[in-house]
Amino acid sequence: MLQQILFAFTAIFFAIGGTILFFVGSNLLIDKVFGDNGQSNEKQYRRDKLREQIRPWIFIGPALLFLTVFLIYPVLKSLQLSFWDREGESFVGLANYIWAFNNTGFITSIINNLMWLFFVPTMATIFGLTIAYLTDRIWWGQFARTLIFLPMAISFVGASIIWKFVYDFRGPDADQIGLVNAVIMLFGGEPKALISIQFWNNFFLMVILIWIQTGFAMVILGAAIRGVPEDTLEASMMEGASQTQIFFKIVIPQIWPTIVVVWTTITILVLKVFDIVYAMTNGQWGSQVLANLMYNEMFRNGNSGTASTVAVILMLAVMPIMIYNIRSARNSEQ
Repeated sequence: MLQQILFAFTAIFFAIGGTILFFVGSNLLIDKVFGDNGQSNEKQYRRDKLREQIRPWIFIGPALLFLTVFLIYPVLKSLQLSFWDREGESFVGLANYIWAFNNTGFITSIINNLMWLFFVPTMATIFGLTIAYLTDRIWWGQFARTLIFLPMAISFVGASIIWKFVYDFRGPDADQIGLVNAVIMLFGGEPKALISIQFWNNFFLMVILIWIQTGFAMVILGAAIRGVPEDTLEASMMEGASQTQIFFKIVIPQIWPTIVVVWTTITILVLKVFDIVYAMTNGQWGSQVLANLMYNEMFRNGNSGTASTVAVILMLAVMPIMIYNIRSARNSEQ
């Protein structure tokens, strides 16, 4: 444990120190090379202009390099591999795509992803909006918002481990330590292995992501609510509007663009969900999703062709929502 902590701090130190050294050193080098070396005014002007043209690339250059290596190249390579066999040696055309849409596991993953898409963004946004509005009107609201935001600091795997204890099942005759089964037994019911109940186990897994993302939605929507003009709220109260009417007819219409951005942002995250399913069920008992299917095809079945095909389909599913999200954000700024 101590070794892991030391390794983490060492990595942070060298990452931050290396970044500072790179930017400071690069700027000093440019200033030295293109500095005032007794040149004529015209030559020095050109050198100064060239220096200012190079300087922005110092800042965006590393980002472009990482973007190319870790995003653009993998996308192009995945697209290529999706038309080749499992070893990436023989061209098979659309065979992998035909396999996908005739594969039971892929169809199950599509259905499960659609359920996640409908349930998680909707519930996280509703909970976040409701909590943001209510906590803005109580004196201990800041403390409540802090508690609700805390799960955002937990990794998806860490959150899954926490909820594994919540859903824990130790057998019908054993003492139960799982919170849900303890409540079931308190009311006279029989404990159940909840995450192995097909269909319903998907919703038990969705609860974990809703628990994490509600804090995100609350913070963004809370900031939008505080941006609603006070005179509008005061005028509606003077007209005799109730808090419910103010919320649905005044607040929500004015922050609707922000609600859409929050909803679509969580939707993109949901399409890529992997950690929770992998840590909780690994796709068993009918809980498979696209990202987990892609992982299993690549690292368990060793089939780069079908894994790349799932990755491409997943990317195509994310792109329209991402484009819509960007356009909505731009429109809200105008």
